[in-house]
Amino acid sequence: MNMSTPMLVTFLVYIAAMIFIGFWAWRSTKNFSDYILGGRSLGSVVTALSAGASDMSGWLLMGLPGAIYLAGLSKAWIAIGLIIGAWLNWLFVAGRLRVHTEHCNNALTLPDYFTHRFEDKQKILRIVSATVILFFFALYCASGAKAAALLFESTFGFEYATALWLGTLATIFYVFIGGFLAVSWTDTVQATLMIFALLITPIFIILALGDASTTLATIKVHSPTHLDMFEGMTFLGIVSLLGWGLGYLGQPHILVRFMAADSVKTIPAARRIGMAWMILCLGGAVAVGFLGYPYFVEHPELAAPVNEDHERVFIELAKILFNPWVAGIILAAVLAAVMSTLSCQLLVCSSAITEDFYKAFLRKKASQKELVWVGRIMVLLIALLALYMASDPKNKVLSLVSYAWAGFGAAFGPVVLLSVTWKRMTRNGALAGMVVGAITVVLWQEGLPRLNVLFPMPWLETLIAIYNIIPGFIFAVIAIVIASLLDKQPSQSMQQRFDAADNEFKAV
Repeated sequence: MNMSTPMLVTFLVYIAAMIFIGFWAWRSTKNFSDYILGGRSLGSVVTALSAGASDMSGWLLMGLPGAIYLAGLSKAWIAIGLIIGAWLNWLFVAGRLRVHTEHCNNALTLPDYFTHRFEDKQKILRIVSATVILFFFALYCASGAKAAALLFESTFGFEYATALWLGTLATIFYVFIGGFLAVSWTDTVQATLMIFALLITPIFIILALGDASTTLATIKVHSPTHLDMFEGMTFLGIVSLLGWGLGYLGQPHILVRFMAADSVKTIPAARRIGMAWMILCLGGAVAVGFLGYPYFVEHPELAAPVNEDHERVFIELAKILFNPWVAGIILAAVLAAVMSTLSCQLLVCSSAITEDFYKAFLRKKASQKELVWVGRIMVLLIALLALYMASDPKNKVLSLVSYAWAGFGAAFGPVVLLSVTWKRMTRNGALAGMVVGAITVVLWQEGLPRLNVLFPMPWLETLIAIYNIIPGFIFAVIAIVIASLLDKQPSQSMQQRFDAADNEFKAV
């Protein structure tokens, strides 16, 4: 039995377990609400862990350790920003959004919520927000497919194209069958596997190197800058990495977990569980990248795959340090991270097309069974698009995620935050914020570099270095406030509905 055989067996058992959960969830899926929101039945543990797992995609075990491996602790500012952003999201948005969506015609999706929250009879918000979801989630799904392909390529030696298909088929299958409940239940299992892998791997790296002091001495000799959180960092550079935290306020696949909680009373316990899980996972991911550097310095004969692609550092360490059977479990955590995020992204995209386009404009009287099957077909189509976008092996997981993360954070974050905290906000304000946020991110990502090529200037290079979520978020907030204040007052019914939801939240 060669080394890959035990790992392959472990992977197959894991995938079979996820598919079994998908079938089990299928038995509990009675209507379209069950398929896309689980009937609002998630308890605190499932709410917390599924929100965490859906957030921490393949970049947690590949992109982030790879960035730390390459640059050192200076990239840990990303993790700090994410922790702050996630905590603020749980504190200010989670409970309020759970209550407001229920008061807004029991909204099942973010576009549905925006439509009813602002009484948008023309359904402009529904169209714009659903379009934003489809555009940026196509990038996000592609990052998940890319991470899965790297895992299968590195572990079993498959060609990239073959690895791409194998890495995503199981996810497509259980989302297709079980919908939201399958995604949430599998996320809970996957979150457990991820935290196990990220806590045990750094311990084994230190044991392999001798002890913690020896490890630090190796780093000081070969690359002392790896120990410096401020190495190569400017004020704008640190702000840009911390700016990742702003993205939490606008991620549909995370916000939908808050909407699906069985009660607003579930949120405080879920926040404590979710934040503890997140801090441990991010700490483990940083430790893997940080400790991986001295390990491969000490073992240069093993470093070729990591030197070729630094995002493989976790995968290679797991294969080297652990018994093949244990390595299979550890590496299944990478697949878990990929599957957990990809599955909920596919489902949110499917929901946006089915609920916000098909039902809203084409088949208003469609049966529940018809909507469920349309949703399933959309899962397949979106997955195929993601596979096509991920077909270029040169794309990096972290870069794909950063673009999509910024897009959602800027387009939806300010709209969601102000919609649950500011009664004076209007439909036109929401529309202005959404459009300005999304366009700013795209122009910052695509337009400024091209402009700098044509007219190279130092100030343009400075702007390009700022993570595009920051200007996108700021400009979106300004647009919302100005457009809302210039608009007429919200209707009496809008204000009464806001007050009813706000009072219910404050009473908890």
